[in-house]
Amino acid sequence: MTLAEMQFLTPDLRLVGAEIFVLFMACLILLVDLMVKSGKRTATFVATLATLLGAALITSAISSGEVAYTFSNMFVSNMMTDVLKLLLYLTVIIVLLYSRRYVLEHEQMARGEYYALALFATLGMMVMISANHFLTIYVGLELLSLSLYAMVAMNRDSIPATEAAMKYFVLGALASGMLLYGMSMIYGATGSLDITVVLERLYLGQVNRTILIFGLVFLVSGIAFKLGVVPFHMWIPDVYHGAPTAVTLFIATAPKLAAFAIVIRMLVNGLIIVAADWQGMLVLLAVLSMAIGNIAAIAQSNLKRMLAYSAISHMGFMLLGLVSGVVGYGPRFALSAYSSSMFYVITYVLTSAGTFGMILLLARAGFESDEIDDFKGLNKRSPWFAAVMMMMMFSMAGVPFFVGFFAKFAVLEAVVAAGYLWLAVAAVLFSLVGCFYYLRVVKVMYFDQPSQAMPISAAFDMKLLLSVNGLAVALLGIFPQPLMSVCEVAFLSLL
Repeated sequence: MTLAEMQFLTPDLRLVGAEIFVLFMACLILLVDLMVKSGKRTATFVATLATLLGAALITSAISSGEVAYTFSNMFVSNMMTDVLKLLLYLTVIIVLLYSRRYVLEHEQMARGEYYALALFATLGMMVMISANHFLTIYVGLELLSLSLYAMVAMNRDSIPATEAAMKYFVLGALASGMLLYGMSMIYGATGSLDITVVLERLYLGQVNRTILIFGLVFLVSGIAFKLGVVPFHMWIPDVYHGAPTAVTLFIATAPKLAAFAIVIRMLVNGLIIVAADWQGMLVLLAVLSMAIGNIAAIAQSNLKRMLAYSAISHMGFMLLGLVSGVVGYGPRFALSAYSSSMFYVITYVLTSAGTFGMILLLARAGFESDEIDDFKGLNKRSPWFAAVMMMMMFSMAGVPFFVGFFAKFAVLEAVVAAGYLWLAVAAVLFSLVGCFYYLRVVKVMYFDQPSQAMPISAAFDMKLLLSVNGLAVALLGIFPQPLMSVCEVAFLSLL
């Protein structure tokens, strides 16, 4: 082997085929859209959906279930990455379908840039999911963040949207700086940013422990911001409320999958040896998030702000599964704990998509329909859509037998098995607090008089998608095992 060959190994581009395809199509859609004359941008919309379906086909085609690395171990492909990417494509497709009418009714958003930014954000999440290097994670995270900043500010005529974008940008830049600083200190402590190498050097004790713990604090702080957990949650309510509802739907769903992936990648795959140090941090973040998220949500009259605080509490609940997986009871126990966390994230994304889909259904030009009072008497206007919204609220509250109940039960089971009985009791109590504001929405729909008797009009695809989403939330609560099995299989290659 020559010196040149030793210095550069040809990367296996097959493993990044989906990322290359999405990047190429996003650039192509951005250029071709300049020649589209139709204000509806139907061709751009269809091309975006086709891109996501194409990426799903490529990911399925190259998936072997084996662990494979490329780009000098900076990029990894395994069962977990494949499952999360397929779920990501499905989520973004659902988001775009829900958002279609809303985007067309807002002139500033009815442009090709919205779809191109959605694809660039998706590309950033794909990179985050497959990253095996701290810098790769950072690059994917910044691509996602910059795309979201622009999407929040797209409706330039809206003062709340512009204000939300500025807050998101400033706080996001601060969090990115903290995350990067934490990564630099981990590099100083271990001499590498490769997650696999970091784990090896931690195992061999070849680290500066003082610098490592300082870096870990900054790293967890950056992760906490991206997850939106207390005390790094300040941006969530303002961005959810101020952003156009279509963009709020995007932020509330797909990025949660990518954030979960980088938590697993950095803390579990890379820093599991020092789990005792970050475990306590996650416990504190989880308890504070469940407490503040649920209590603050009670006082909200705006549904989007209520769902923002709800998201904070749900991400706190998800962290409980990650905390429970590092108590040293063996791989089988860790598999159960991590897969319960993954199941929780997936079901939360599904339920959140349906909830914001209902808000978009009732919204129309000049009227956001994001106040709880806007749902008054919905049962009298449309019994079926009221039933769909009720399913979403019951699932988020953890009412049997919807999927949210089983998701909470699986996480609590892992927490109790790990010996954290007090933590499980606290989680149950805060969940009971959360039931109040979810059931309030159901009460408004079924027992209050409608403020308007106007019938609900919706396109067939919107009606079909909402119906399927609602039925999925109900049926996965009755038959959760197939999805739970998928989550367990996804983690088998990591343990």
